[in-house]
Amino acid sequence: MTTPCIISVAITGSVPRKKDNPAVPVTIAEQVESTHEAYEAGATLVHLHVRDENENSSSDRSSFEKLQDGIRKHCPDIIIQFSTGGRGRSFEQRGAMLDLRPDMASLATGSVNFPTTVYENPPDFVRALAKSMLDYDVKAEIEIFDLAMLYATANLVQEGLLKSPVHVQFVFGIKNALPARREILEFEVKQLKALLPDATWTAAGIGRTQLEVNHWTLEMGGHCRTGLEDNVRWDKDTLATSNAQLVERVAKLCGEYGRPVATPKQARDMLKLKPL
Repeated sequence: MTTPCIISVAITGSVPRKKDNPAVPVTIAEQVESTHEAYEAGATLVHLHVRDENENSSSDRSSFEKLQDGIRKHCPDIIIQFSTGGRGRSFEQRGAMLDLRPDMASLATGSVNFPTTVYENPPDFVRALAKSMLDYDVKAEIEIFDLAMLYATANLVQEGLLKSPVHVQFVFGIKNALPARREILEFEVKQLKALLPDATWTAAGIGRTQLEVNHWTLEMGGHCRTGLEDNVRWDKDTLATSNAQLVERVAKLCGEYGRPVATPKQARDMLKLKPL
């Protein structure tokens, strides 16, 4: 397997994390700097949230705009992906920044239980968000938290609300959702190839499962996600020092599996993104 690997970095999350690890970037300036460091380490896609003064998830359009502009200045060809996740944001707010036309945005195609809440994505909302992404020429990264979401994605393609080829991300390790088990990933990839044979895919492991999922993904020919949003530790005893450190670990793993790290141009070509 010699396909270049796209390394995605999720630099910060939607809930306060400074208390877990002081390296987690929160302010716009911190996020721009952290993205630049991760970019130089090999990341070609950055998954973005914005925070308010209390570190909570925000939908402030101007903050997304400032963050995107800052990243474009320092990492001109990195793939920018906005989160449309639901923690602390209304349905109306979750896609309100798509008119800024990032390269990509996340899209969960169903609802799922999280550790203490329900991540709500009703069918009509999912369709409306997908339509908004079409209108603004933003490619969706489909977040798959359970198998039903994969079939829902195929239905959206049939309805014309998602363009082929789609890109999906399988998410493992969230309590009450999919456990990190290789046989589950293998089954989901097999189903993806049957339903949407031209699709590309990545996988994310949350918490201590991050590194293990990276290994499976590289061996199976997918792409990798890492970053402090998903995992604030280097190992069970040591905090990660930066997003770049976690990206460097994946880049080293790519070499061990004979997978070159994708350049920004290669990543854009593989994901069939519009040119800059």
